[in-house]
Amino acid sequence: MFTTHSGQRLLTELDFTRLSKMNRGQLPEDLAEDLNSADLVVSRDIASDIVTMNSQVEIVHDGSALRQRITLCYPANADAGQGLISILSPVGSALLGRRVGDTVVWQMPQGEVRSAKLTAVLFQPEASGDYIT
Repeated sequence: MFTTHSGQRLLTELDFTRLSKMNRGQLPEDLAEDLNSADLVVSRDIASDIVTMNSQVEIVHDGSALRQRITLCYPANADAGQGLISILSPVGSALLGRRVGDTVVWQMPQGEVRSAKLTAVLFQPEASGDYIT
């Protein structure tokens, strides 16, 4: 799996801790590597335009006008039909820690490469005062 992007990952310490506790073999390789190099901030200090766990975002797929709303979640809560996308999915792992305006690129399991621009963070737990979800 491969992701490229503009900008570096910025994670809350809580997201980092929770993801680090997941079985390393379960995390996508690029996400596991990026956890080690991500910049960490306390939840209260994360900017509201950064994708954190349980954030709802809007992306626009490159080469089309297709807008998609995605809520980034843990695997147990994933339901693609409801827009709840697991952090373990290619697009989920590509989005975590990214900032509005970034372009993310990910590889689908069949090998197809896709990209999208992160156009909005519609909801972020930390921005609404939730520092523990």
